[in-house]
Amino acid sequence: MSGPSDARPLIVHVVFRLDYGGLENGVVNLVNGLWSRRFRHAVVALTEATDFSHRLREGVPVYAIGKRPGKDPVAYWRLYRLLRRLRPAVVHTRNFGTLECGLVAAFARVPVRVHGEHGWDIYDPHGTKRKYRISRRLIAPFIHVFVTVSDDLRRWLVNSVGIPASKVTRICNGVDVRRFRPRETEQRALLPEEFGARSLVLGTVARFSAIKDPLNLVEAFIRLREKYGTAAASVRLMMIGDGELRGRALARLSDAKAADVAWLPGSRDDVPELLRTIDIFVLGSLREGISNTILEAMATGLPVVATDTGGNGELVAAGETGTLVPPGDAEALSDAIAAYVLQPELRARHGERGRERAVTEFSIETMLSNYEKLYERTVPIAGA
Repeated sequence: MSGPSDARPLIVHVVFRLDYGGLENGVVNLVNGLWSRRFRHAVVALTEATDFSHRLREGVPVYAIGKRPGKDPVAYWRLYRLLRRLRPAVVHTRNFGTLECGLVAAFARVPVRVHGEHGWDIYDPHGTKRKYRISRRLIAPFIHVFVTVSDDLRRWLVNSVGIPASKVTRICNGVDVRRFRPRETEQRALLPEEFGARSLVLGTVARFSAIKDPLNLVEAFIRLREKYGTAAASVRLMMIGDGELRGRALARLSDAKAADVAWLPGSRDDVPELLRTIDIFVLGSLREGISNTILEAMATGLPVVATDTGGNGELVAAGETGTLVPPGDAEALSDAIAAYVLQPELRARHGERGRERAVTEFSIETMLSNYEKLYERTVPIAGA
């Protein structure tokens, strides 16, 4: 644990809201994984920090700025004062919602400013809005390094936004292949009682937000049951996560008389265990950066059906570890799922290959090493 005399450089990670989500989970993995090495860490939530912050290891300070919706210059003043007090060596902001915090860090005389692009904003899902591109270009001179989690995002920053290629580096997310591992027996104790031990479970872990398109997965599940009849009678739906569209998803399942074969329990802290109860993993997002949950599903040994968008194709080897379908196409999503429902040997083969790929190419150790190298080459070591 760090103390007042701890001379290790401090890295302050800024997120918009510290809550359940892929980006936030990646920050937790990074901070916890690098904690015992040569840096100290703190996490700042521009708006609020929820109970999700308990996932951070003991000793990691968390600060909530309390920014209100819309323009709130006082919040940035509070952030400025906090940074002047903490005197970090690095401020690492993430996604458009915290972009202006890089400018605040520059005024607070933080030596190194890093900005990460982890995915697409719901208000600019294709990265085409002019004001968003201009904002990034205006802030770019105050940022030393842009980090993207996918080649898709890296190309977009360079070719569409106009960030110099020399400033952009790609570091893919990593997965803890020890926590996320295949189930060892057929027993699935966490399944809802009404599912039954012989159920074939179709599952996802995602926010119920528009960009994740959870209602399209609900439609695909309903079509699967209608189109394939008795062949799909044992299929159950598990959707882990929360958000503004969860109520609509529940209502649609009820209207289709499928509520009793679906389980939508909200956000959960036992995701690794729940993934081991799933047989087929699905992520039907409209846009993605790099999905932590796809990586976790691969490490768990699950075949993955995902939309062909963003960095999904960098993770899912189509025809080897999973299947890619067009975003927003419930029919294509339903048929791709059906292929795994009807072919147990395909499920097993793609799941095994996904596990191998997660272990060899996307381990959390590789991610931690890459971030450590990034911080080491940017932190002014002589002055630390």
